[in-house]
Amino acid sequence: MMNKLYPSAEAALQGVLHDGMLIASGGFGLCGIPERLLKAIQTSGVKDLTFASNNAGIDNEGIGMLLRTRQVKKMISSYVGENKEFERQYLAGELEVEFCPQGTLAERMRAGGAGIPGFYTRTGFGTLVAEGKEIKSFDGEDYVLERGIFADLAIAKAWKADETGNLVFRKTARNFNLPALTCGKIAVVEVEEIVPAGSLDPDQIHLPGVYVQRMVMGAPYDKKIEFVTTRERESTR
Repeated sequence: MMNKLYPSAEAALQGVLHDGMLIASGGFGLCGIPERLLKAIQTSGVKDLTFASNNAGIDNEGIGMLLRTRQVKKMISSYVGENKEFERQYLAGELEVEFCPQGTLAERMRAGGAGIPGFYTRTGFGTLVAEGKEIKSFDGEDYVLERGIFADLAIAKAWKADETGNLVFRKTARNFNLPALTCGKIAVVEVEEIVPAGSLDPDQIHLPGVYVQRMVMGAPYDKKIEFVTTRERESTR
């Protein structure tokens, strides 16, 4: 059995990173983001990166760390409204942005993982999203051609993994992690727990280990909250 476990995030990315690469990154907001791997990418100093990710985290968290250090050249994203540095760089013309509807982005990753170079979708037709893209009519309806994403590297976070790389994601943290891992030439995943091979119920495995080349134990994690919302306690009088 091939050993896929590496001693650190830095070791798991050794020999993989290079300037100008396209990275597919899982997570949604701060939920299920591969924070250890993102920090290792920041520390490596690679630059001119393109990230395909639902969003860029928040200021100095998630991909936001890499925006601060100016290592990101382009974002392919759906939701970017919570990152002020992202906004500043985009409006100043310092960051290239390709906006992509969430469902379309997930399908572009899934398509890349399935070896599908492109597909047609109704989403975005008649909007700025469709500008410059091929339009084709099917049964009287117009559809936009979207390209599959074929990333140089895919990074994600899982809840459990066995020694062969079979993965289980926890609840909504499955989000973009699963399709992102399928579309990379090399897939590196950080996990909270690693269990012996054969101990996971085959029917509960979300992504088979054939997609995963490298793993790192990321635990323990601090649960970060994107928005802290509080209210005053009601009077007990």
